Amino acid sequence: MGRYIIGIDQSTQGTKALLVDDSGHLIHRSDRAHRQIVSDAGWVSHDPAEIAENVLAVARAVVEETGVDPAEIAGVGISNQRETTVAWDARTGEPVCDAVVWQCARAQGVCERVARLEGAAELVCERTGLVLSPYYPASKMAWIIENVAAAREAAERGDLRLGTVDAWTVWTLTGGEEFRCDYSNASRTQLLNLQTLTWDAEVCDLFGIDTAWLPQVTDSDACFGMTDLGGFLPAPVPIHGVLGDSHAALFAQGCFERGMAKATLGTGSSVMMNVGTEFVPSAHGLSSSLAWRMGGVAEYVLEGNVTYAGAVKTWLRDDLELIANPEEVTDLCYAANPESRVYLVPAFTGLGAPHWCAEAEACVFGMTRTTGRAEFVKAADESIAFQIFDVIDAMSEDCGARLAELRVDGGPTRDAYLMQFESDLIDAPVRIASNDEMSGLGAAWTCGIALGMYTRDVVDTYGARGVVEPSMPAEERREKINGWRHAVRATMAYVR
Repeated sequence: MGRYIIGIDQSTQGTKALLVDDSGHLIHRSDRAHRQIVSDAGWVSHDPAEIAENVLAVARAVVEETGVDPAEIAGVGISNQRETTVAWDARTGEPVCDAVVWQCARAQGVCERVARLEGAAELVCERTGLVLSPYYPASKMAWIIENVAAAREAAERGDLRLGTVDAWTVWTLTGGEEFRCDYSNASRTQLLNLQTLTWDAEVCDLFGIDTAWLPQVTDSDACFGMTDLGGFLPAPVPIHGVLGDSHAALFAQGCFERGMAKATLGTGSSVMMNVGTEFVPSAHGLSSSLAWRMGGVAEYVLEGNVTYAGAVKTWLRDDLELIANPEEVTDLCYAANPESRVYLVPAFTGLGAPHWCAEAEACVFGMTRTTGRAEFVKAADESIAFQIFDVIDAMSEDCGARLAELRVDGGPTRDAYLMQFESDLIDAPVRIASNDEMSGLGAAWTCGIALGMYTRDVVDTYGARGVVEPSMPAEERREKINGWRHAVRATMAYVR
């Protein structure tokens, strides 16, 4: 067996390949961006053929740039942007249209039509754990079938294939031999029954989708087929390990026990908690999904997505010009008046989990004549932590388990003030990953474990860059949380 795993991380902005050695260490990374296709109507698309080409390009480059013998590649793992939906013709292997990206709401009309059917919205949420929304692939698939003639023609011939990016990537890497997706991605389609772990025929019917058009759902650590990376490798190797990017990061963060949670901070933040082997429906505005199914055992998660995390700092820099770079934020926060009670609710595109107020607009509360640049920047920085706190608090209410520790990764984790404030709000330690490539590493490590190269202890390869302990007095913490909640209520009440 070879000594290296290739972890492919196919994300919204581009595709990365990680070369990981037989001790679990990241040796090299290669990446390539793809086009963001935005129409005049605001529809967001990707070219599936371009993505497929880039997957092969970065996988080959990460080997060539290190001088590793291609014969030393043992397997491939895949993590992928979730919810982005691809449709293709099995006969030709070609996409019938551009992929509909997770950010795209063009299928809103489909959701409104389904919602008008008595009991349909409740059925969808009860079966799939997800609130009816154009965010998810179910309505995107329905939109493609209804609006793309080539999709309807392929469906009539029995050649239509519908899937998320993992299914498309597996299909292309195996030369069309395998049509599979993993359970983590399947659970985000809004078509998988989270209790039977099968495609739900009744829910599929609501969207006009035939289950024959959907991929075979496969354990996340199973073999998804063989690939030679388009003839680059001397012999085919297994694709062993496929996970949605947030799920792969949860795995890489070692969140294997009930009640363990991670937050990946980037432009937004994905906050995810492992809730064990039983489906936990959310009563507090969160999404229920599968973490993964490995070795035949399914584990579930609760998840909340924060739209504005690092994007708040980008706004401070690019739009308000209050900072020159994000690294300034920490010093400004510590320099601000500690008695400042300014709150920023960054509802620039509405409020998401757990509040779900799409009409909300961003608001600032508590400014006085003494509020200056530092105090405003501090309020903006703290808004990131408050939003994550809201999600964590809802998770604890849903699963009845107090959070013992939050594991975090991503660029904003280098903000010392933010990390301390987050720890203080959740009243628990914050463990900061020392490597930011959690999604790609999670996929690569899953592959290596399945091939017998590692055990799950491989997730300790990089350890933590640091652990921040809570230090805020309880009364101060309560006051800050109450102030935030008042600001959020006021923001929602202000909807015009």
